[in-house]
Amino acid sequence: MTTDRSISAAQEYSAHNYHPLPVVVASAEGAWMTDVEGRRYLDMLAGYSALNFGHGYRPLIEAAKAQLDRVTLTSRAFHHDRFADFCTELAQLCGMEMVLPMNTGAEAVETAVKTARKWGYQVKGVPDGKAKIIVAENNFHGRTTTIISFSTDPEARADFGPYTPGFEIVPYGDLAAIEAAMDENTVAVLLEPIQGEAGVLVPPPGYLTGVRELTRERNVLFMADEIQSGLGRTGRTFACEHEGVVPDLYLLGKALGGGVVPVSAVVSSREVLGVYRPGEHGSTFGGNPLACAVALEVIAQLRSGEFQRRAEELGDHLHRELGLLVGGGGVEAVRGRGLWAGVDIVPTHGTGREISERLLERGVLVKDTHGSTIRIAPPLVISKEDLDWGLEQLRTVLQG
Repeated sequence: MTTDRSISAAQEYSAHNYHPLPVVVASAEGAWMTDVEGRRYLDMLAGYSALNFGHGYRPLIEAAKAQLDRVTLTSRAFHHDRFADFCTELAQLCGMEMVLPMNTGAEAVETAVKTARKWGYQVKGVPDGKAKIIVAENNFHGRTTTIISFSTDPEARADFGPYTPGFEIVPYGDLAAIEAAMDENTVAVLLEPIQGEAGVLVPPPGYLTGVRELTRERNVLFMADEIQSGLGRTGRTFACEHEGVVPDLYLLGKALGGGVVPVSAVVSSREVLGVYRPGEHGSTFGGNPLACAVALEVIAQLRSGEFQRRAEELGDHLHRELGLLVGGGGVEAVRGRGLWAGVDIVPTHGTGREISERLLERGVLVKDTHGSTIRIAPPLVISKEDLDWGLEQLRTVLQG
């Protein structure tokens, strides 16, 4: 099917919940994707960090193939021979004690919300139905009804009420606002260590450290949504590590499935995740054999530290080059860490969508957010030469 026919059919038969760029991908390898007409594109988005290891990364593909020939699903009604290893290895990678596996990032966030409330009632002694979770403005934690209830993005939230209560929204990066919002019924603070959808917003130095100290003092859980920022993207296994912080709960997804299958998890201590009893929470596909096999290989790759080092080194280069565009190069500001950047385009040069479309024409794939911003997040396997080529296309587009 040609590009035009495929796009036309998608517009006719699929709900318009996304506004994709006009490219139809047929195959991919490493940091490159090829469309149905044979044109190649440099992937500078990596599935919003789901493809940290790139497309078709052989160790992950081989792990999936081997498991496909054995068993793919048992449900949690039975044990399977990959589950214990997955939970053990992921808990150790995180420096935690227990794992609750799910499928998507939104499910991990929903699980964390339920966990914090249950912990609040059973361990902290909050009165039933009074648990409060503090969240940040401009957050993006998913699109379920509960999650969009504490979103400040009108596109995500409008016309989906009534909304779930129990959340208080404060400005991101403002420690004093978190402290002021806390009361005896506060059970958790839920934050992205770096806000991805908001434009790759990095909080001020010391913010995460302050949140960790404050939550510990007040007997409140610190829940770090590392679904986009975690597993090597920022130059560390977890973005929280840049401030030497270990939260009470890690929320993981995207890259945990290596771009092969959806895998997510909440990882925490025995005190926190130990509040669950059989039947109180679950998922038919959560922790399935295929997911565990792929995720185990992801964990093995991360243990070497190679991808974290690549993200740090290439990320330093990325930010130096992008910084040269600030001012006279068509860029107002650049934010981010590691191989992850939010680039604010000078309005006279075009919207984020328009810049993304012009880059598409030159063989580079990025995605816009919030009108004037483009996000750059290539696979961690990208070569320096390919990264430089992609940046050269951006410079050319902004000069045009």
